Amino acid sequence: MPGYPELPEGLAYGGDYNPEQWPEEIWHEDVRLMREAGVTLVSLGIFNWSLLEPAEGTYDFSALDRVIDLLHAGGVRIDLATPTSSPPAWFRRNHPGSRLVDREGHVTGGASRHGFCPSSPDYAAASERIARRLAERYGDHPAVAMWHVHNEYGWTNAQCYCETSAAAFRGWLRARYDGEVQRLNAAWGTTFWGLTYGSFEEVEPPRAGAVGQLTGLQLDYARFSVDAHLANFRREREAIRPHSDRPITTNFMIPACKPMDYWRWAGEVDVVANDHYLTAARPDGHIELAMAADLTRSVAGGRPWMLMEHSTGAVNWQPRNLAKRPGEMRRNSLTHVARGSDSVMFFQWRASRQGAEKFHSAMVPHAGTDSDLWRDVVGLGDDLRRLAGVRGSAVSAEVALLWDWESYWALELEWRPSVDLSYRERMEAYYEALWREHVTVDFAHPAGDVSGYRLVVAPSSYLLTEAAAKNLHRYVEAGGHLVVSYFSGIVDEHDVTHPGPYPGVLRDVLGVRVEEFHPLPEHGTVRLDGGEQGRVWSERVRPAGAEAVRAFATGPDAGHPAVTRHPLGAGSAWYVATALDGTAPASGLRELLGAVLDGAGVARRRDLPETVELVRRGAHTFVINHGDSPVTVPGVTGTAVLGGTGHGGTVTVPAGGVTVVRH
Repeated sequence: MPGYPELPEGLAYGGDYNPEQWPEEIWHEDVRLMREAGVTLVSLGIFNWSLLEPAEGTYDFSALDRVIDLLHAGGVRIDLATPTSSPPAWFRRNHPGSRLVDREGHVTGGASRHGFCPSSPDYAAASERIARRLAERYGDHPAVAMWHVHNEYGWTNAQCYCETSAAAFRGWLRARYDGEVQRLNAAWGTTFWGLTYGSFEEVEPPRAGAVGQLTGLQLDYARFSVDAHLANFRREREAIRPHSDRPITTNFMIPACKPMDYWRWAGEVDVVANDHYLTAARPDGHIELAMAADLTRSVAGGRPWMLMEHSTGAVNWQPRNLAKRPGEMRRNSLTHVARGSDSVMFFQWRASRQGAEKFHSAMVPHAGTDSDLWRDVVGLGDDLRRLAGVRGSAVSAEVALLWDWESYWALELEWRPSVDLSYRERMEAYYEALWREHVTVDFAHPAGDVSGYRLVVAPSSYLLTEAAAKNLHRYVEAGGHLVVSYFSGIVDEHDVTHPGPYPGVLRDVLGVRVEEFHPLPEHGTVRLDGGEQGRVWSERVRPAGAEAVRAFATGPDAGHPAVTRHPLGAGSAWYVATALDGTAPASGLRELLGAVLDGAGVARRRDLPETVELVRRGAHTFVINHGDSPVTVPGVTGTAVLGGTGHGGTVTVPAGGVTVVRH
């Protein structure tokens, strides 16, 4: 299997290039400006299927030939795309049964991308055909560094509810349950409400309208839909592979794309690539960015990954598209590099004058090259040249957060104890508390190998298999430290509650029994006996081997444990039965995690302001200042590669600046 694309310049720099939007004379100007900016790689051809195949079976590669040769002459390498995320108008007309049908039964319009059914055999044949033709023509072209299959799988067509999908789903179920509908009935608990199936032909997708649908059905439909997209990716990949030895990938959307289980996708690509866009209105957007980068690195198995898309400034699709402040684009980009990316890529190279994204920022803005944004683009290219030595190095972490897309899906199905239960909210709360403690984290699947971590945190493991629970039990017994948040360990992979008292398969490792959940009213709070405040949740906890560390002082469970610790083997397991606030003035979660980190022996910097992000990657330390004032950071020894001033192991990082030191 090919590895990371070979680029002699080190870190890849560039973005989506869509020359078809511009007259040909602009192409020469583009290549000249790419040289000026230090661009080394562009993603090409993502949306040009209708130009390459203007009628079914009729091909015209002449314009693409010229663009590829022009880029090659300019020393710019190409991430060559298959344009299959946006089928041509003739495809929709010729194959009306391929159109996407939403959950309400509406056939979607054709004036956008992704408007096709992922289970359509007509789409499968057409996408495989165009991928093969591209590979036959350009597979060994020296400018092609890698292949970019499709674009953002699952963006708007994560699930289709047409009859073609329904038939494919029934076939998928037959394979999953070995052709025995009785096994399906047992897994989904269909005896409840008398919903038992007599054959697979009776199963329908979980379309809109029915209230209280089988949750096992909904989870399996989500899994089936991931498999449908994976099958399309594999088909195109295998059409390319005989004609090219270059790496093949597609761009993930971590963590924005809830429907795609990227743990399953990771092993299918030669290099993990990700698109990430800030929610501009969030004041803590840089923390969510760091979380996305850490999660992407973890999905990549700790190997270097690619930042395939982000923005130079504002996007166009949020309620309020705030432009990035001076220095923010540079901080965003270098944070991704600090946390494992070997590339900085944008959507897109030149700002569009037409279409849905004409107000989306670009490397060449509408203002042109006499603009601060262009000067920042050129400056970032120079930064990345100076950071070439970072390429290929690893980020190490002593703490892991458990992330499972299937638990994400299951937790947020209907009819849960509280509408305030949110997978991302708990994940981000725990991540933020650790970020503010200056702890670098990995993410891990609950059933994965966590033996190398001093601390494992499970902020939202509502769905947890018995095998995963045993994995965590062994981890603690062997000397690990585990922190579990409320409403975890409750159901199996079919959303069936584990037998016995809550917290289900985690009660033995945690040493507690939960008699009753007590979700709090909207905006309701409880107070703990140490003064901490909890939100969202309270529950009646009975120790069964664990010791109470904090008790509820108010609320329905006053006097009962709120935080417990269970010594087990050589390790310990903590349970947190409410949503502790994470930051000052009520920073109970951060204080709790600080105590657990100390007990687990996790070293961290305690002398840094919260505005400073310090990440070690290989032989380089990145010091990122998100504040409005300069900061002086001691204990960073080596040679300054980028930014900052200092001597004797102390560096001063300007407001909004980044310093990188090589040891």
